[in-house]
Amino acid sequence: MQTVWGVLSVLFIWALVLPFAGIAAILLFISNKGFFVPLVIAAYISFAGMLVMARFELFNYKKYFWLGAASLVAVSLLFTIPAVYEKTRPVITDGQVELAAYQPFEKETKAVFLEKPASLNIEDDLPIIDGATALYPIYAAFAQAVYPEKEYQPDDSEVMSNRTGAAYTNLINGKADIIFALGPSTTQLNQAESVGKKLKLTPIGKEAFVFFVNSKNPVKSLTEDEIKGIYSGEITNWKDVGGKDEGIRAFQRPENSGSQTALQNFMGFTPIMKPPTEDVMSLMGTVIGEVSDYKNHKNAIGYTFRYYSTQMVKNNKIRLLCVNAVEPTVDTIRLGDYPITNEFYAVTAGSDNPHVEAFIEWVLSDEGQEIVEKTGYVPVGK
Repeated sequence: MQTVWGVLSVLFIWALVLPFAGIAAILLFISNKGFFVPLVIAAYISFAGMLVMARFELFNYKKYFWLGAASLVAVSLLFTIPAVYEKTRPVITDGQVELAAYQPFEKETKAVFLEKPASLNIEDDLPIIDGATALYPIYAAFAQAVYPEKEYQPDDSEVMSNRTGAAYTNLINGKADIIFALGPSTTQLNQAESVGKKLKLTPIGKEAFVFFVNSKNPVKSLTEDEIKGIYSGEITNWKDVGGKDEGIRAFQRPENSGSQTALQNFMGFTPIMKPPTEDVMSLMGTVIGEVSDYKNHKNAIGYTFRYYSTQMVKNNKIRLLCVNAVEPTVDTIRLGDYPITNEFYAVTAGSDNPHVEAFIEWVLSDEGQEIVEKTGYVPVGK
């Protein structure tokens, strides 16, 4: 009878603890940390074993219980450690830049200054500006030169930075007067047309669209055709372009982002292959595929813009590739030697703000173009 009660008490405690283990597993899945679940299961089974040992005083077998628990934990770590390593691998995303470092009028802002006061000053009815993350240092400096001194929060003010896709949406919906970005995607053009608006693009500078790899990748240069071959899926191994015998992981960016639109423009009529995906657990409990951010595998390739990668992110674990044996630098962009160069724009959609035209004219003036150059980009027309 005592044995029966002992078994029942053990089962009761197991049942009592099981919901906590289950909740922990669900929370890990929801937070995209499901790789820790094997460790939770191992801990629960080990706890159950130790409980049996203690309840039935099986201390003569203690070392076997501990050995079993250690083996379970070791097996779970075989699943967990690679996943943790994968999650902590260096990643390139738009969200990793601290925009506050370039916020206008802040004490130690990195936004550049003109040597003397600007010829244009706007004191009221400030045009609301938004744009791409990579261009925030430029237009934050524009505002610093022309707008009245006050606090301009990057997430909600007259000088915002909501990334390219959201900036175009804000412009089209009338929540921004000017955005600074690369040219629009087909989707963004259709979005504007659907509400009867026409986008006006005024070139204000030039920048290199760049491809990068892990710094240990021996490949230092690709031709345009080789890049198109990689992103169309025709070239799948680095050995085919002078590298090691490893499969190529060609990462892409989300649709309607500035860099994804730049890739589409570069590829032209060459179809782009389906990008790598990673499974994430949604709140509804379904596993969906998402375009994964660039993860710095030794066999990976990704793309971005020169200034963003070299000045705003400064990741020394990646290396920019030469294209057609030409390195992406300010000089090669200015001279037209680097083959994948994009203009970036001040984009409007028919704002009725009275200062928009004057502001854009000033951006194209020597003063505005000086800011473009001092920031580290190539002015338009140079």
